Amino acid sequence: QVQLVESGGGLVQAGGSLRLSCAASGINFRSNTMMWYRQAPGKQRDSVATITSGGSTAYADSVRGRFTISRDNTMNTVYLQMDGLKPEDTAVYYCNVIFRGRSYWGQGTQVTVSS
Repeated sequence: QVQLVESGGGLVQAGGSLRLSCAASGINFRSNTMMWYRQAPGKQRDSVATITSGGSTAYADSVRGRFTISRDNTMNTVYLQMDGLKPEDTAVYYCNVIFRGRSYWGQGTQVTVSS
C-alpha cells in the first residue's frame, strides 16, 4: 500500500522560510521520481519541483532560485526547502509519485505566507 505523508507547513511572514517533508512507504523509494505540487484556492494544482532517482532536479519558473528539492533515500523522504517566501506561494502543497503507472498523492500540507 503506497502512502505519502506530508508535514512542515504553517504560517510564515513574507521573506521567511519553511521546510516541507514527505515520507513515502509502499514503494521502492530510491528508484522513483518524486514531485511536489501546490494548489491555491480556486486554482489548478501545479507542479512545483521534481527530483529524479538520480538526483536531477527541475523547478517551476515561479520558484526557481528560492525553493530546493532534495531526497534522503535512507529515510524514504523527499524535502522542499522554501526560502524567500511570497504571499503568492500560499497554497496546499502535495507530494506525488507515479508508481506502476498509477499516480499517488499525499493529504497535503497548508502553507500560508502573510504580507
